[in-house]
Amino acid sequence: MTPIAAPHSERARTAPPLLRGAVTPAPWFGFWRGLAFALWPGSRWPRGPVRAWHRVAQQRRRVLAALVLAMTAAALALRLDDGGVAHDAWWWSATVLMTLLFAWVGVGCATACVGAWALWRGDGQTPRLSGPRAPISPGARTAIVMPICNEDIAEVFAALRATCESLAATGAMTLFDVFVLSDTTDPALAHAEARAWQRLRRMLGEPSGEGGRLFYRRRRRRTKRKAGNVADFCRRWGRRYRYMVVLDADSTMSGDTLVELVRLMEQHPRAGIIQTLPQIARPATLHARAQQFASRVSGKLFALGMAWWQLGDAHYWGHNAIIRVEPFMRHCGLARLPGRGALAGEILSHDFVEAALMGRAGYEVWLAPQLAGSWECSPANLLDELQRDRRWCQGNLQNARLIAEPGWRAAHRTMFAVGALSYAVAPLWLLFIVLGLVGNGSGAGGASLWLLTLGLLLLPRVLGVAAIVACGQARAFGGVARLVGGALLELLLSTLQAPLRMLAHCLYVLGALTGLRLEWKSPPRSARALGWLDATRRIGALVALPLMLGWGLMRRSATVAITPMLLPLTLAVPFTVLTGHPRAGGAVARLGLLRVPEETAPPRPLARAGERTGFIDLEPAPVAPAAARRPRHDGWRMAPTAATALMALAAAAVPLPGIAPELPPQWRAVSDIVTSAQWHEATVVAQAQPPLRKRMLREKPARMIDDALRQRAFEAVQRALAAEAPPV
Repeated sequence: MTPIAAPHSERARTAPPLLRGAVTPAPWFGFWRGLAFALWPGSRWPRGPVRAWHRVAQQRRRVLAALVLAMTAAALALRLDDGGVAHDAWWWSATVLMTLLFAWVGVGCATACVGAWALWRGDGQTPRLSGPRAPISPGARTAIVMPICNEDIAEVFAALRATCESLAATGAMTLFDVFVLSDTTDPALAHAEARAWQRLRRMLGEPSGEGGRLFYRRRRRRTKRKAGNVADFCRRWGRRYRYMVVLDADSTMSGDTLVELVRLMEQHPRAGIIQTLPQIARPATLHARAQQFASRVSGKLFALGMAWWQLGDAHYWGHNAIIRVEPFMRHCGLARLPGRGALAGEILSHDFVEAALMGRAGYEVWLAPQLAGSWECSPANLLDELQRDRRWCQGNLQNARLIAEPGWRAAHRTMFAVGALSYAVAPLWLLFIVLGLVGNGSGAGGASLWLLTLGLLLLPRVLGVAAIVACGQARAFGGVARLVGGALLELLLSTLQAPLRMLAHCLYVLGALTGLRLEWKSPPRSARALGWLDATRRIGALVALPLMLGWGLMRRSATVAITPMLLPLTLAVPFTVLTGHPRAGGAVARLGLLRVPEETAPPRPLARAGERTGFIDLEPAPVAPAAARRPRHDGWRMAPTAATALMALAAAAVPLPGIAPELPPQWRAVSDIVTSAQWHEATVVAQAQPPLRKRMLREKPARMIDDALRQRAFEAVQRALAAEAPPV
């Protein structure tokens, strides 16, 4: 299958006429030069006028700091009052580390508390519409841009169809143009994208020739990933539009929300970015349902709390937000970070940096969690979420190099530090546990201190449930009993995930600091069952070493600090497979647990986004001939037999590069045999064309291994062991 030809006439029909502009990045000062600039007498970055919300923000941030200091002081007092432990060097080291970690927990708890306050009393400082039905100027032209790269065709275009239909129903479609900006590298998939775009044009009633409002462009040179794709759009067509709404490939937005965003920008001319709060949509697995429930219960309070103390210095999350195009083009170009290594080169987490650049230019960035009608999808299982975390970890650590840049707003400097610490805190927790082991309990602390920590961790969930009940919304969550039951189930799942998350984040931080290779790709959007073999290969080696160390130290009294980690790590593989399977999600849904209001009465855009049938036939999925197809078995019903356990042990020694480190090459030979079970037939794969073969290797998960393949794997393991064994 070959991509659609792109002569000049074809390009003219797929995009509007060019109106070129410039997006020129300014070079970075660098950490040390920026620090010298800040300390040099008389050096000041030009600031805009002080507005009323600036003074309110300073007062609120003092309140937040006071709350965190009070919590940390209480924890430190309990720690110092613990007279049963000798105050040696290990104890003091653990105490300093404990103070930092408790302050981190306190920041989250304080943010949720002020979020509950804002939900109860409201926040008069957030941008509001003075005239909800006021006419919009015809000059407020807005582009909806959706960058995509090797995505699921049906998922992307079904969601985009729902957004366009909802927007057309508002009667304001004449203000909007829609762009699909493709960075897809697979020619067959790019051809399917072009066909899906043409079909969507027909569905929406677009004219058959030139004109219309739905456009498609595939870049020839893929640079700077999503940020480069958006910047390329701005250079070509940015001057045609006053605003642009950036979507992700899994985003859906209602037309009313899009129109309200434009009105907000029109009525607040100093607003450079207004970020909505996307809610998780259409979860199928237990893991995704738990994430959706958490985002609606406690996540809403965190968002309200961040909006309360950030005000016009808020986050930008890279999607489901509206941007003022002219200042974005003039001030938000992203230069490369100088140097070598994993923390140099192209800006990876571009959204935080673009928000800081917009603030430095004197424009405001607002988070508007009160806006409904904004959705995104969640990774279907924990491993896909950890794969995404690996990208975010490197990007956030990279952004820490920009903390000393001159001109940043104080909140944005804090944002860079908090983003880096959100991943660096995992090695700190691990170090705290190690200090407890080495120092014979110096890291364990007293019972009262642990109870205080547990209370701060549980308080956001308790406040979230209480707020829903107090607002009379419990019925939409299945009633008070199911709401509380769902909260307890989500707490249990997050507790069991915590040790694996900590170990994975430790490895990601190590990889970012040492320059290990990073594969930057989006996790699968759709819910596909995670196989036992795949889960064991990807996390088996990661949890094996901590388990061996933990069980080997069980006789030491200090291991009480790591005892809660051992059971979750022991069950990591079956837990990940279970929570990542659609049947577990369906079973929990039938019980009425983890329910959210969108399930009871789904909004029309969300319901339409789930109707993928109009585009499924365009997905270029490879199909093996019926004669060569092997019977497929459901991994959900596969019993853990002795042969399967042997395969799991072999696969555990061959971890994927996405999570675990590389092991000796002898074991990679075993991996080649084991992973060959992920495809229908080796001959079918070998005879496929290169693009098709690549897609087959990427998308077909392993389900079950036949006896012949087990025997080959067993013999390969024996050969590998014999090769590594020393001579007798």
